[in-house]
Amino acid sequence: MKKKQTIKLLTEKGFEKLKKELLTLQQKRPAMVIRMETARQMGDLRENSEYHSAREEMVFLENRMDKIKDVLKNAKIVKNKNGKRTINLGSRVTVKNGGGNIVYEIVGEREANPMEKKISYSSPLGQALMGKKKGERVTVKTPRGKVDYEIISIK
Repeated sequence: MKKKQTIKLLTEKGFEKLKKELLTLQQKRPAMVIRMETARQMGDLRENSEYHSAREEMVFLENRMDKIKDVLKNAKIVKNKNGKRTINLGSRVTVKNGGGNIVYEIVGEREANPMEKKISYSSPLGQALMGKKKGERVTVKTPRGKVDYEIISIK
């Protein structure tokens, strides 16, 4: 039975970042193959920790490359067509909550990184912001309770 392919929404920047990561991994692969061959020649594979370590890294590398290829194959690059009027994938949004102003970038699920203030369009806050305009308010239910945001600007 074939696995159903799902469309992955990405910003142009996110798509390019994944392509770059795939290229880097593909460039590392030949050295990994040599490392595995060298370790294999060291003797009994059952007790050869170097071989097992190299094999684990190779499996990780291959799996990561397969995941990236799948995402790139099924990616839909979304450009912010609404400019600065409404929030969409790729928008940089300044919101105000009780603690002050925060700038978020709305990105695809694979690009999300809360430490860099990149939030997924499918996250609770991302969903609440999508399609909204400057001056609108949204309320987001979080584990700590409801949080109110006012949209200050959209870039």
